[in-house]
Amino acid sequence: MARFEDLISEALNAPFSGWDFAWLANRTSSGPGLPGSYRGEVSARAATAGAMLDMGTGGGEFLGKLSVRPRLTVATEAWPPNVGVAAARLRPLGVGVVQVEGAADNTAQAGLDRGRLPFRDGVFSLVVNRHEAFRASEVARVLAPGGTFITQQVDFHSEDDLCELLGLPVPEQPRSWLPFARQQVEDAGLTVQSAAAGQECQEFHDVAAVVYYLRVISWAIPQFSLDACAGKLRAAHETPGRWPVSVRHRRFLLIATKPGPESRTFRALPESEHDR
Repeated sequence: MARFEDLISEALNAPFSGWDFAWLANRTSSGPGLPGSYRGEVSARAATAGAMLDMGTGGGEFLGKLSVRPRLTVATEAWPPNVGVAAARLRPLGVGVVQVEGAADNTAQAGLDRGRLPFRDGVFSLVVNRHEAFRASEVARVLAPGGTFITQQVDFHSEDDLCELLGLPVPEQPRSWLPFARQQVEDAGLTVQSAAAGQECQEFHDVAAVVYYLRVISWAIPQFSLDACAGKLRAAHETPGRWPVSVRHRRFLLIATKPGPESRTFRALPESEHDR
């Protein structure tokens, strides 16, 4: 068995760029997937959309792998280190990348004037958003009549299993913020076509995978620190039969349209593997 110190060092020194979790590929495995398919829903509409916006593109990984994109496709990204990564990947594909000020978390937007989109009204027939905060009124503004908004969001209690592994308190939160997101979208004048919450399982094969994951997604468990949690991690590492550790990630998928004559019904395309 690998030494605890060696695994921690490996996790702390492993590379990360954009939104590419390739380093975790051999240290984790995925179980049952989510209800609905974000990739399938986006692909079905991208094939016929006149113009598309990908909000919070990360390093452009998802958008760059779409088999079909509208001729006019634009991506936004708020985190400066990712902008150059996304541009290097997407601009050769004809996709523009625009740096923006990100919206505040959807559940904490009261009184904050953030998340404006630097595009004219009604320019996009498809706006997609995966795990990025959004200002619903801005999404509605840039959508063309009949256009579609598709978002997959991280739900409350998504990291409860990791909190328990680390000996940290599980946050006191409502079961889901999907009803809140739905209300925001409807208040902005969009019509919700479907909304579904669910969970997918991910197995972490060793402590290096856990530390790397929390190092990259530091906001997932804000109270995590390696110094404070080293004892719990070491105990888990040394417990026979403890690994792999199964973690349930909670997500929801929401699809809404802007009223107008171009609204259409789509059948989602299948996907070969589920997105994290």
